[in-house]
Amino acid sequence: MTSHLDPSSITGHTPLDATGLARFVDHTLLKPEATRADVEALIAEAAELGVYSVCISPSFLPVDLSNAPGLLVATVCGFPSGKHHSAIKAAEAARAVADGAHEVDMVIDVGAAKAGLFDAVEADIAAVRAAAPAPTVLKVIIESAALTDEEIVAVCQAARSAGADFVKTSTGFHPAGGASVHAVRLMARTVGGALGVKASGGVRTAADALAMIEAGATRLGLSGTAAVLSGLEADAGY
Repeated sequence: MTSHLDPSSITGHTPLDATGLARFVDHTLLKPEATRADVEALIAEAAELGVYSVCISPSFLPVDLSNAPGLLVATVCGFPSGKHHSAIKAAEAARAVADGAHEVDMVIDVGAAKAGLFDAVEADIAAVRAAAPAPTVLKVIIESAALTDEEIVAVCQAARSAGADFVKTSTGFHPAGGASVHAVRLMARTVGGALGVKASGGVRTAADALAMIEAGATRLGLSGTAAVLSGLEADAGY
C-alpha cells in the first residue's frame, strides 16, 4: 500500500481527518496476557482519542464507562478459533450482553466454511443472533485470509441471511493473515450495503486504514489506534 493515500479520495471533496477516522474505530485489546489495568488504560485512551468503541475480552465485562461518555463496548464470542458449539457461543453472547456489551464479534467455524457447509455456518450465526438480538450489534468474523473468494461470498451471504449486522475480516490471530483490501472490497460488494464491513487484523498505518475505508470498510478494528491517527495527521500536515 502507498504510504501517502490522499484522504480526500475517501470522502469525496472533504478529506477525512483524524477526528473523522476515529469514529470508524473499535479500539481493541484482545491479548491473552491483558490485565484489568490494561483495559482501564484502553478505555481512558479511547475517550481521549474519540473512537467509536472499545473491543475487549468478555471476561473483563462489565466495565466502568463513567469517564468515557458515549463510548460503546464490543466483545468477542467463540474467539479466536470459532470451534465452539453454537450453544456455547450463544450462551457467551447472552452473558456478554447481560454484562453490558453493546456489540458482539463472533467467530464462525472456518472449517465448516472450507468444507462448504454454509447452512451450518448460517445456523451458527443465527444461534448467536437469537441469543443477542437487536439492538445488540452482531459482527461475524469470517477469517477472510483463510477463505477463497467463493467462500468469502458464501459466508457473507450466510451472515446476511442469519440477521447479522456486520461481516468482519479477521480475528488477528490466524496464521493466514488479517484484512486485505481485496477481501474488504469483495465483502462490501457481496453485502451491498445491507451489512457493515469491519476490517481488522494488520491495519497498522493511516494508509492501511484509509485504503480499507476506500475499499468499503465501515468499521476498523485497531490495536494501535493512536499511531494510526497520528500518522493521518502527519500525512495531512496537521
